[in-house]
Amino acid sequence: MNEHTVGRPMEILLVEDGLTDARLVIEGLKKGGFRHRVTLVRDGAEALEFVGKQGRFARAPRPDIILLDLYLPKHNGMVVLSQLKNDCDLKSIPVVIMTSSDASEDRDGCELLQVDSFIKKPFGMQAFLQVVRELKRHLLSDVILPAMD
Repeated sequence: MNEHTVGRPMEILLVEDGLTDARLVIEGLKKGGFRHRVTLVRDGAEALEFVGKQGRFARAPRPDIILLDLYLPKHNGMVVLSQLKNDCDLKSIPVVIMTSSDASEDRDGCELLQVDSFIKKPFGMQAFLQVVRELKRHLLSDVILPAMD
């Protein structure tokens, strides 16, 4: 089998207001060894507009994975997660919460909303990439297909 792939890259929506954290995640994903495309939005309102294909995001791709900070401007991550998981068309998108919070009520609230993964910042890059790889395995097979000989 050759090294080329066919299909489309994994679509990742990164919802993060901190540019330093966003840069670390983006750099980590580049080192992850799989094709992907990252879209960064900086607050909860933008995240909901993106997934709802509203306004300037009318032609946005459907994310395969959402990486979501909990503490965001406009709508916090819990509000975004709740709206995602209560929408029949969006609830199947895996969501990874990334937060610096130690509060058990944050983790418990996310688990009640059936979050797919919860990662505490600062996180080890290998652990983060392992979570993304595990979630990728649950995606449709058209995300990345091996090339035919």
